Parts: sequence; C-alpha cells; structure tokens
Amino acid sequence: MHAPSDTVPPADPPRALGDGVGFVLAELGKVALARGDQVLAPLGLTAKHLRVLELAAAEPLSQQQLSLRCGVDRTTMVALVDDFERLGLAERRRDPADRRRYVVALTDAGRQALDAGRDAIARAEDELLAALDDAERAQLRELAHRVLGGTGTIVC
Repeated sequence: MHAPSDTVPPADPPRALGDGVGFVLAELGKVALARGDQVLAPLGLTAKHLRVLELAAAEPLSQQQLSLRCGVDRTTMVALVDDFERLGLAERRRDPADRRRYVVALTDAGRQALDAGRDAIARAEDELLAALDDAERAQLRELAHRVLGGTGTIVC
C-alpha cells in the first residue's frame, strides 16, 4: 500500500524569487548603487552623498528637509552634512527667510564635486546598461519612474 503522499501528483515547483520583477529590480539597484559608490570613491563621495548634494544644489534646504526628502534618518543627515563641511563641499548657513534655522549651501568645491560625481555616475550607468540601446534605456527609465510614482515615492 502506498502512503497518501505517494498518490498525490507533485505540485508545480514554487516560483523562484528571482522570477519576480521586484526582486530583479532590487538586485539591479544593489548593483547600480555599488558601482556608483565605486566610481564616486575617488572623489571622496558615495551615492548617498551625491543624492544629498543634488538636492542642496537645487534649493536651500534644512538638514531636516533634506533627511525627509531623501528618506534618511536625521542623525545620518547630520553626519553627511558634517562630511560635506569637513570636505569643504557645503556649509550650514542661516536661512534668510527664517533666521532660527540653518540651510545647507554648496560651496564652489561642492558644485565641482557634484558635476564630477554626475559625470562619474553617467559613465557607470552607461557601462551598466550597455546591453540596452538608447530607446530601451529611455523606456526602462520611464517605466521605473511610473512604477515609483504609483507608490507615492519621490525620487530625490
């Protein structure tokens, strides 16, 4: 006599996590961030640094505003801005609109580092996406932004 498990046909094998789009995108994100950090290291920056420099260059924001926009803990943001000041890339200045608070302002060296960082990231992205033509890259970018927009996530 057969045990009951011997008579039940095997189920389809479970779908591998690697088949999921979210998992694949997460892995691609890890690779992209690692490559970004690698090409930014000679500049003394990380991808997180570059993200904050981008925001600070766009408009005067307080550390708290920067941390909210980037989804970074306030303590981490203080350390990042401390790094920028130590490297001469940014400084804390009184907000002319509200003298009680400080905003993070890029220095000339900070703007130069941001430009160099943008160039390095662009080269790393070109290498990462070498298997895609320009139209496919544009489509990937548009689809990724659309999906993120549907989550309410702001790309900062």
